[in-house]
Amino acid sequence: MLLPQPTKNINGAWLVAFGAILWGTTGTTQAFAPTGTNPLTIGTIRIIGGTLALLAITYWRGEINFVRQWRIWPKSATILAAICIAAYQLFFFAGIARTGIAIGTIVGIGSTPITAGILDWFSQHKRPSNRWFWATTLAVVGCGLLILSSGSLEIDVTGILFAVGAGVTYAIYTFFSKSLLAAKPPGPVLVMTFGLGALFLLPLLLWGDFSWLREPSGLFVAVHLGVITVGLGYFLFATGLKKTTVSTAATMTLAEPLTAGLLAIFVVGEQLTAVALLGIGLLFAGLLLLAVRPIKPD
Repeated sequence: MLLPQPTKNINGAWLVAFGAILWGTTGTTQAFAPTGTNPLTIGTIRIIGGTLALLAITYWRGEINFVRQWRIWPKSATILAAICIAAYQLFFFAGIARTGIAIGTIVGIGSTPITAGILDWFSQHKRPSNRWFWATTLAVVGCGLLILSSGSLEIDVTGILFAVGAGVTYAIYTFFSKSLLAAKPPGPVLVMTFGLGALFLLPLLLWGDFSWLREPSGLFVAVHLGVITVGLGYFLFATGLKKTTVSTAATMTLAEPLTAGLLAIFVVGEQLTAVALLGIGLLFAGLLLLAVRPIKPD
């Protein structure tokens, strides 16, 4: 028997934004990680822990039987989504390791809605709406101002390419997930895609250094990244994605760098400059433009 679904009547765009807010805690959480962590081990632990959390959520909601129906799953879309989410973990953490959390997150997430808009355009044979265009423009410009406000523009080209790779692979993951969600509940779709993605990254366990997990701070980071940023965050995202378009959902994920910027100010103690304030305002305005009057899926 399925349990009550409190997200049923919530606007899909807001659900995506709530999920992205949880993702925005990732960078700040990493600041508490012990020495010895690296992008490969962080990304691997995050996706494995997240898969276990998603499996628990799916079981709690009484949807676990869907996961067992592999024979009737769209295998190509599932495998491609899994490859993309696994690649995203490596690209994202490698990008922020080389460029810093702020620039890596903003470039990575900022490139996602642009790619998603193009995918929507070609798949639906129509260009995104003018409202999506202006909302995305406001949000991306806001991201750019947040970069400028950091006062450090030492650009690592390889790191930027990694970050862009993260944004592109995430947009493709969103595109294939949307097709899966047309016929399946969010929980099972996430378990299948993240589970396969975790399998693809399992070989990294053979030579990665995971000794940092024995420290309390390392365990805290692993649990938070797996349970909160993946388990709960992606469940909210997938539930919202089922109710809205790929391009709208991708733009709403820009709530992640907005959250990361605010946490940097109020938790890490970074100073709020006028440029940063303007960037946050533009980002919030772009997200609000889509969330108040969401674009319905076709």
